[in-house]
Amino acid sequence: MAQTALEGNLLNTVGDLPAVGSQAPAFTLTGTDLQDVTLEDYAGKKVVLNIFTSIDTSVCALSVKRFNAEAANHPDTVVLNVSRDLPFAHARFCGAEGIENSVSVSAMRDLSFGEDYGVAFAEGPVKGLFGRAVIITDESHKVVYAQLAPEHTEEPDYDSALAALVASGDDLDVCVTSATAEHSRADDFGEPCDDGRSGS
Repeated sequence: MAQTALEGNLLNTVGDLPAVGSQAPAFTLTGTDLQDVTLEDYAGKKVVLNIFTSIDTSVCALSVKRFNAEAANHPDTVVLNVSRDLPFAHARFCGAEGIENSVSVSAMRDLSFGEDYGVAFAEGPVKGLFGRAVIITDESHKVVYAQLAPEHTEEPDYDSALAALVASGDDLDVCVTSATAEHSRADDFGEPCDDGRSGS
């Protein structure tokens, strides 16, 4: 199993991220129209999986916005922002933030995704949710980049991820595999939501 920190406290995930050079595990996620979205839907395209805990947190929301902006520069790649948020939350967030380069997808039905990709927390207050990770595949869906953020409350290493994408000789065409929220938070955990709700 892999480890990441949550505000300095180490937490284990249920497994390890797919190894670079391995075939990315198949998945069936759920789009905002409640239809299935699979890895095979993007055969022949590079895929960026931006995986996170919840769009309700500010850092997760920032990662969606950043990858959405970068996607416009890479028309031959698909960006999937992945979390266990519901498709309805995805739709609200993408509509409010103008996330037009992305297709939102939720892991609400595919409970194996977190285990197959080694990103589900095995313990702690976020047990069952996903750690912050970026996984990139080439056109044949072999993994060319995989990183689990060392500190969960910090943004992904965009520069390294984008460098790996360019090095594999690509272009980006975004699809969001995460969920969305009607509100945002000042911090990933513990801080109140903008609408007064608890951040936990």
